[in-house]
Amino acid sequence: MSGTLYLVATPIGNLEDITLRAIRILGEVDLIAAEDTRHTAKLLRHHGVSTKTTSLHEHNERQKSPELVARLLAGSSIALLSDAGTPVVSDPGLVLVRQALNAQVQVVPLPGPSAAIAALVGSGAPPHSFTFVGFPPRKSNDRKKWCLDLAAETRTLIFFESPHRIRATFRIARECWGDRQVTICRELTKIHEELVTRPISEHIDTIISPRGEYTCVVWPPLQPFPVAVPLPERSVLQYEFGQTTEKIRSRRAAVKEMAKKYGLSTRDMYTELHKLT
Repeated sequence: MSGTLYLVATPIGNLEDITLRAIRILGEVDLIAAEDTRHTAKLLRHHGVSTKTTSLHEHNERQKSPELVARLLAGSSIALLSDAGTPVVSDPGLVLVRQALNAQVQVVPLPGPSAAIAALVGSGAPPHSFTFVGFPPRKSNDRKKWCLDLAAETRTLIFFESPHRIRATFRIARECWGDRQVTICRELTKIHEELVTRPISEHIDTIISPRGEYTCVVWPPLQPFPVAVPLPERSVLQYEFGQTTEKIRSRRAAVKEMAKKYGLSTRDMYTELHKLT
């Protein structure tokens, strides 16, 4: 029988952010394929894991993946790790995963830390429908086309950016998207964790000495921030909904209007109104 390829999510900063299952699997597999073995060594030492490691990064994964798949087919189990967060997401490893699947090797993802999800839930931006778009292109012209392609997107956007390109990216984004609200998250889960929501123009003015990788959450167009209007008591809310429906002549439009007033998604407003029936 062939072995198993485990995709193990690792901490994005704080070494304690790893599941008990992940620690067990790392200790049980025959080999750990890591994006950077030196970086991974710190995590393994912290949790008392002594499994042998080998490097698998963007420069060698095409030539090394067949060798790892051969080991899997021979019965060895391997854990795939990126430097931080969930493997394959804006990190190397996709070649290995696809080759393993093509060879009928069992691939088991272990859920865990993700900078994109951590940033989303901490931002206050609408989480019901979002899209992760990775890193913007490096070249300025390509980055502008990337921004233009996303200009009509109505969902919350999440992307990563490096410190030396963050201001340039925001300048292009403001030109293409308008002065949207953006939550920037830096050093997530670490001592100097920073999470700030401002219009793009203010980020451009306040990011003076950027450091660390940024996770950016772009609010949908025209989404106010932050809106926190408490709902009235049941009888008042029911009366207001009736009046709004009578005025607009559309139940759906009335729900949307009230959702906007109270800072809720249309789905959440439907839920609140359903409680009245």
